[in-house]
Amino acid sequence: MTPTDIERLQIYLRKLFGSERIKIVPPLRKGLSVELAVNDETVGTIHQDTEEGETSYSIHMTVLEEDLPARPRPMPAATKRGPGK
Repeated sequence: MTPTDIERLQIYLRKLFGSERIKIVPPLRKGLSVELAVNDETVGTIHQDTEEGETSYSIHMTVLEEDLPARPRPMPAATKRGPGK
């Protein structure tokens, strides 16, 4: 991706998600992925595809289990009471 592509995509994503905290980070050297960051934390990669004269961008986002909040504890089963009990 060119610097212009990166800038245009960053403007679009910031507007789409309503956040200036989104940043697209160009690769340090050729051949590496363009990264998507939020608050300086890399959350995914962005790939550009040009086919039949049309360009599109795909974002691959990985969420680690360790970054998720704890699972809620299941509620104990309620004791069923029938009529007359």
